[in-house]
Amino acid sequence: MTPHLSVRLRGRVTPPGDKSVGHRLALMGAIARGRTRVTGFPPGQDCARSVALVRALGVDASLDEDRLTVEGVGADGLESPAADLDAGNSGTTARLACGLLAPQAFDSRLVGDESLSQRPFDRVVTPLARMGASLETTSGKLPLLIHGGRRLHGIDYELPVASAQVKTAVLLAGLYADGMTRVIEKLTSRNHTEIALRGFGVELDEAAGGVGVSGGSVLRGGDFRVPGDFSSAAFFIATAACLPGSDLVVERVSLNETRTALLGVLDAMGAQIDVEPDAIVAGQEPIGTIRVRGRKLHGTTVSADRLPAMIDEIPILAVVATQAEGATLVDGASELRVKESDRLKAIVEGLRALGADVEERESGLTIHGGSELRPAHLQSYGDHRMVMSWAMASLLVGGDCTIDHLDQVKISYPGFWEALDQLAH
Repeated sequence: MTPHLSVRLRGRVTPPGDKSVGHRLALMGAIARGRTRVTGFPPGQDCARSVALVRALGVDASLDEDRLTVEGVGADGLESPAADLDAGNSGTTARLACGLLAPQAFDSRLVGDESLSQRPFDRVVTPLARMGASLETTSGKLPLLIHGGRRLHGIDYELPVASAQVKTAVLLAGLYADGMTRVIEKLTSRNHTEIALRGFGVELDEAAGGVGVSGGSVLRGGDFRVPGDFSSAAFFIATAACLPGSDLVVERVSLNETRTALLGVLDAMGAQIDVEPDAIVAGQEPIGTIRVRGRKLHGTTVSADRLPAMIDEIPILAVVATQAEGATLVDGASELRVKESDRLKAIVEGLRALGADVEERESGLTIHGGSELRPAHLQSYGDHRMVMSWAMASLLVGGDCTIDHLDQVKISYPGFWEALDQLAH
């Protein structure tokens, strides 16, 4: 099929700061000794929840545009919150906070919005309880009550499902526990926590398939930069790759290999992508420049072992797959069913409304390329990544699409619509 009219993506874009990194620097900076300065801090609502949380725990944290300054209080300096700690829609804030709060001397209660309150928390509670923590969920979900004053002990914990959030929660609690706390992974999840801990001066015990911290390890404040969020850039990267004539440059973006599996998938589909890394800085995330030139793509198979490094990119990959020759298969993506929405269901529903040929499975989907897309009303279910995916899909349609909850992009990419206007020609 031929994409909609002559729309192309051309120009240069710098995505907002990486949310995953921003959350971790805000929380770790709070329990570090001394001042932590962060440049490029993400502008969305999610990371603002983490900043608000540490402030509610008595930490002086100030934001000036994209610069965050945190006056660390040390491991024992957090104060009992005067009210519930509200994570809003941010699952990262809530799950990481469990590991931070479980070892404290005081009680605390975590709450979230309607969407977050439907997402599972037992996967975090289970390992923390094994360490001696006391947490009470509401039928496995928020609100969640954390009883303080428990002495924690280190454990070896093998993640049943690849989850950087669970890994981080366990390691944060391990900083307070007796002995060594080790997390073992079958599939490697995002390593932002390991990079940040090293940046704060923590020595990690790393062996094949695992990472550990010693109780009593001291974090020391420092200066950090947050790279551009690859997951935000992915909407433009993937769409440009499938639109012949596109020429897009993404600057100062994360090149963390635990985040960029989409580039390998697009390469397997025949995309023309050049990556230029910046010099590596110890204790900091790798960043660089990505240039994408559009061409006709072909289908591929995305195996389950790739999913942890591209789980947030599956919606936009599914959109692009409608433009590829042949079939694209995605497997092992059941984690998408417990995101801000049931993303697998939302993807299938939207693609079918657009006229695409797609098959849904419990843990994946198959998209058959070559269907001519048509205008449709596309439901996002209030999920920011679905809104942005449908916005890119609308570029491929010979007519107008309508998308609900357009304002949800503010959660992760407040400047998304402006960037799209500048790049689409």
